[in-house]
Amino acid sequence: MGGYEFSILDPNEITWNDVGGVYVFAGMNGDGSTWTAEYIGHTNSFKNRFGNGMNEHDRWLEASHNGATHVHARVVEDSLTRQSLEAILIRLFRPKLNV
Repeated sequence: MGGYEFSILDPNEITWNDVGGVYVFAGMNGDGSTWTAEYIGHTNSFKNRFGNGMNEHDRWLEASHNGATHVHARVVEDSLTRQSLEAILIRLFRPKLNV
């Protein structure tokens, strides 16, 4: 995604770790050839943000209605780097729920 390596996770099959990072709610485009970002965010702790299930996130339901089926996640320990990467990806992909 944007030249950065992300893990692609099924939100129903993941146990989140207590680490910070950047995440993308995404689904495949119509012909199944490319991921489409619906929402991009960052967190200080994946476990705190998603540990109680995806429906706890205020944008997951809307993103899933728009076609998101997976979470692309990248561990980024430094807070400023997380915020910078999130901003870069939002500018690059212009997800509907961030614009």
